[in-house]
Amino acid sequence: MELGIVNSIEQWQAAMETSPGVRMIDIAVNLTDGMFKGMYNGKHYHPADIHTVLKRAWTAGVDRIIKVTGGSLEESKEALAIAETDGRLYCTVGVHPTRCKEFDDGGDPYQHFHALMELAKEGLEKGKVVAIGECGLDYDRLHFCPSEIQKKYFEKQFELAEALKLPMFLHMRAAAQDFCEILDRNRTRFIAGVAHSFTGSVDDRNLLLLFDNLYIGVNGCSFKTTENLDAISGIPVERMMIETDSPYCEIRNTHAGISFVKSMWSSRKKEKYDPECVVKGRNEPCAVRQVLELVGGCKGIEDLSRLSRTLYENTCRVFFPQDIDTMANALISSGDHDIL
Repeated sequence: MELGIVNSIEQWQAAMETSPGVRMIDIAVNLTDGMFKGMYNGKHYHPADIHTVLKRAWTAGVDRIIKVTGGSLEESKEALAIAETDGRLYCTVGVHPTRCKEFDDGGDPYQHFHALMELAKEGLEKGKVVAIGECGLDYDRLHFCPSEIQKKYFEKQFELAEALKLPMFLHMRAAAQDFCEILDRNRTRFIAGVAHSFTGSVDDRNLLLLFDNLYIGVNGCSFKTTENLDAISGIPVERMMIETDSPYCEIRNTHAGISFVKSMWSSRKKEKYDPECVVKGRNEPCAVRQVLELVGGCKGIEDLSRLSRTLYENTCRVFFPQDIDTMANALISSGDHDIL
């Protein structure tokens, strides 16, 4: 992220005054990734800095973070532990498509599934697990896991969502047809879901929009090319959520949507780590603000406060339905009905 001019929290707070009322939920942050421990490609460069990263996010207007990643059983355990450290953090439990071999590798797929179920129950009781996932299909990385194994255990994880009445946090990469066929077979088994990190075509988008209980999550990688912009511009705001998928999917100066980005941070290379700056090349949840700006620019929406409110309510509708009930009751009491 090499956009930097904001050098301190005070400067960022001053910048935020130009767009009051912006509230955001980042639905995808991989806080279990080694980069947030200072590890890059097996080498240690700086101290663990999750606390600093989160402080920057809260200051930027991020209200909550979902998907402290569950990409495997062990990562799901770590994700739940991290989520318990802050009331604004929530997590998912599930197995990523590229990790689905772990069901068989342990020798007892049923026991592995049972362990996922028990962990999800534990996290649900603690009020921290808000979805099953990240699960789905990824045909760009079949070298990690063959498609047949991916499909088998993608379908299996709908059992978790059905049993626990949780939404699905979904991954679809170069597999739209098979993904949507499995989704269609199981559409009554999950209450709602989001296909996150969308980078697909217009046709892929249209297939996803056929599912009325499914939202589409966008991040920096969703705005790389003019083709991406065409696909994103056709997603109704009412069916969209925003995310960073950090520490990946940063917005770069070469991306087609870069002209829409207004918010900036100073960056330093990991070798010259400075806690007041973002690490160059490592995305952070504070940058969900930039994704909001990308959505606004792509769809020609200037009122970012109103846009952020719609996206916020979409996210609450799926992951925090109790918040929607609370907002509705407040509106009835106040007589203001023009917000939902």
